[in-house]
Amino acid sequence: MKFILGKKLEMTQIFQADGAVIPVTAVLATPNVITQIKSAEGKDGYDAVQVGFGAVKKNGKSLAGHLKDLAAVKTIKEFRVAKEDTAALKRGDELTVSVFADGDEVKVTGTSKGKGFQGVVKRHGFHGAPKSHGHKDQERMPGSIGAGGVQRVFKGKRMAGQMGDEQVTVSGLSIIKIDAEKNILYVKGAVPGARNGLVMIYGPGVMEIKSETAVEPIIEETEVKEEKNEAPVETPIATPIEEVKAEEKVEEVKE
Repeated sequence: MKFILGKKLEMTQIFQADGAVIPVTAVLATPNVITQIKSAEGKDGYDAVQVGFGAVKKNGKSLAGHLKDLAAVKTIKEFRVAKEDTAALKRGDELTVSVFADGDEVKVTGTSKGKGFQGVVKRHGFHGAPKSHGHKDQERMPGSIGAGGVQRVFKGKRMAGQMGDEQVTVSGLSIIKIDAEKNILYVKGAVPGARNGLVMIYGPGVMEIKSETAVEPIIEETEVKEEKNEAPVETPIATPIEEVKAEEKVEEVKE
């Protein structure tokens, strides 16, 4: 499974080559860091990947201990994945927008906008009472809520109350465009939440983390340079004075 954490920026539109206009939502997904990998065989009891998102100056002591040897993060969320999805991942790996590709199908989970206390017409879509004679001030009333003999309200009864500010998942979305330089994903359609809200983007596929190109050790490079800089050894050439002395020694031996 592919996944990443991001921040909702705004809605915009993208024009295709044939002139078609696609409504999209821009999501800023700066590099995420894997803070923990949970396993069903371990003490956690289930397979999941914990991801950190956002930069802060400092974390609290408990979180700082959990993020030992890692940079401070603003938010931590986890994705429930299959065991095979965690095989190629390890703590400290970074997830970027490059894990997705154009056309990938995704789901987006976020926190919807809070709308406060609302009535049944706005909250649940009730059509209201008739507006004819005898229904004064009753157009938006909830009406009867059931039998009175039980002396209680059944659970799940649709009534007025707090609306919004809850976790919402939107499926059937897709990635239209990826801006790797700015770390922005353009998701087709609307995603839940207000601007600057945290969203979780995930979908089917194999998570691939691109590793950096291998660099040769510095020691080997210096050895090669030293071999190239070594000058050829030249045999010493005898000076005329040394040649004369050598001839005198030979004459003395002859005598």
